Amino acid sequence: AHAVMGSQLSARAAAAGGGGRRGKERLLDTGSSEDLLGDPDDRQEDIARFPYVEFTGRDSVTCPTCQGTGRIPKGQINELVALIPYSDQRLQPQRTKLYVFLSIFLCLFISGLVVFFLFPRSVVVNDDGIRVVIVKFDHNNSRVFIDMTSTLNISNSNFYTVSVDSLACQVQYMKTVIGTKQLHNISVIPPLSEKQVNYTVRMEFSGPLAYVYTFCTMPSIKVHNIVVFLQTTVKSSYLGHPSQNSLEAYRYLDCGSNSTAYRRPPLNH
Repeated sequence: AHAVMGSQLSARAAAAGGGGRRGKERLLDTGSSEDLLGDPDDRQEDIARFPYVEFTGRDSVTCPTCQGTGRIPKGQINELVALIPYSDQRLQPQRTKLYVFLSIFLCLFISGLVVFFLFPRSVVVNDDGIRVVIVKFDHNNSRVFIDMTSTLNISNSNFYTVSVDSLACQVQYMKTVIGTKQLHNISVIPPLSEKQVNYTVRMEFSGPLAYVYTFCTMPSIKVHNIVVFLQTTVKSSYLGHPSQNSLEAYRYLDCGSNSTAYRRPPLNH
């Protein structure tokens, strides 16, 4: 019995001794591997410093974005997308702000020029007075005929031509219409210029106005002045834009004789 128990104890001791030796060997192996590899952060830095090298065959081409250190299959050239680093010089703006500013400035400058040159300006029509007055008498019927030639100054302040399409004139005496005149396709005024338009209106005093014949032929009166009311309308067009100017004026006429003197209308309405 004592012999059996001694053998069992010796066997257990031997097993314990062997396990201890193996545990020590494992500890030694772990410690030696840690000593060889070092700290994990140091290992990552060492890996990062190691250059990328790939051994390829003839069925591949140089990767254009890997600076010659990578290869891609030829069959995937049209399928793969090349990634360019954010710090790549090709992605840096090359005077982009300057080009944008110049483009905006040129657009605004051209738009301003177009508006300045094509913006429609009003056509100015001024009454330049009477040029010629010719008086004729019909002694048999006690009538007076007066041909009055007037002048209009039409100014074009646009940078394009203006067409004077029509002119309409009406003359009244004591609120009775004694003469009218219509003209069409009168003239074309060049840019930034002025033009004179002459027109003649024939006035007739007869019927209820027969007393004017008596007044105009009375020898005891040296100056036979009468007052007529003149309404003139001028229509023009430029770049498809119609324009209309209206003038009204009172004019003194000497119906006793012909007159060719230049006279401005003394009264305007």
